[in-house]
Amino acid sequence: MSAPHRVTLIPGDGIGPEVVGATRRVLEATGVAFDWDVQAVGEGPLEALGTPLPDAVPASVIANRVALKGPVTAPKVKGFRSVNIGLRRASGMFGNVRPCRSYPGVRSRYEDVDVVVVRDVSEDLYAGVEAFAGSPEAEALVAALRDVLGVTIADGSGLTIKAISEAASRRIVEYAFDFARRSGRTRVTAVHKAPVMKATDGLFLEVAREVAAANPDIAFDDRAVDIICTQLVQRPQEFQVLVMPMQYGDILSDLCAGLVGGAGMIPGVNVGTDAVLFEPGHGSAPHLAGTDRANPMATMLSGVLMLRHLGEADAADRLEGAIAAVLAEGRHLTYDQRPRRDDPAAARTSEVADAVARRLEAGAPVAAR
Repeated sequence: MSAPHRVTLIPGDGIGPEVVGATRRVLEATGVAFDWDVQAVGEGPLEALGTPLPDAVPASVIANRVALKGPVTAPKVKGFRSVNIGLRRASGMFGNVRPCRSYPGVRSRYEDVDVVVVRDVSEDLYAGVEAFAGSPEAEALVAALRDVLGVTIADGSGLTIKAISEAASRRIVEYAFDFARRSGRTRVTAVHKAPVMKATDGLFLEVAREVAAANPDIAFDDRAVDIICTQLVQRPQEFQVLVMPMQYGDILSDLCAGLVGGAGMIPGVNVGTDAVLFEPGHGSAPHLAGTDRANPMATMLSGVLMLRHLGEADAADRLEGAIAAVLAEGRHLTYDQRPRRDDPAAARTSEVADAVARRLEAGAPVAAR
């Protein structure tokens, strides 16, 4: 028997411990051995240690090089905007990947959707370069912009700076082309608003075209972000890999989630130079914490991605096959997958885990790739 995989396990808070617990159960039901390094983030450490992100957490992620994380609530603490952003930065993450795929049995208006959103997470509007309205920093920036660029900004404005660099753009676009090639996909589409934001999105598009020219085996095109929103709703099957800066990716991944059954069906992976972190593409839903009602599928599918990363392709295919079989059967669907959200027949989180584990034990059909 091979040595167990050492993996950082971060349950998170809100519904995190429930969906991560369900995922841990089905991962172990594949027969793959794990050595879990459990780390806490969010409300618990904030109360106990005064920080929602203890230094031990990114240290564990980097040491183990692989992590599975649940959702975490944005902390109510001044000066700390997001555990997710803080952990990505501290762990050296530069990109986020969210596959959005149709599964039979999942309620949706669409079929045969299989689009992947790839976004940079190191810069752009979510990087935290901000000055609050009325602050000395905001006043100084407004004055500097007037003096340097000759632009007038209204008094009392808050500012959020959008910065896009050539290096970060090249890194994420090259990753998107490599991902497309490794996953057997044939087209990459860059998403931008270059005609309006020439200095930032214009740079991103210029770099994307350069990378595309160096990868002629993969077809390339580009779309303005507003146009692709319409096209995704009209004909999502035309798109394969979408690559973009951070904010557009945050928005479009939720749009794509709506095409395939909602956020409860969207796995995610954060990629970096030192580690890879797998997590669902939804929030912590604190109002559902402890109710055993949350949909664990996004976290389970993140576990499928993690198994593939660990070289456990057979286990990954069997787990995805078990998940697909449970979805297609339609008996163990959580409230968000029902026509009525108050359907009394909705399955519990733990019941979904039981159903997937039983399918694995019975020898579920391998998922079609």
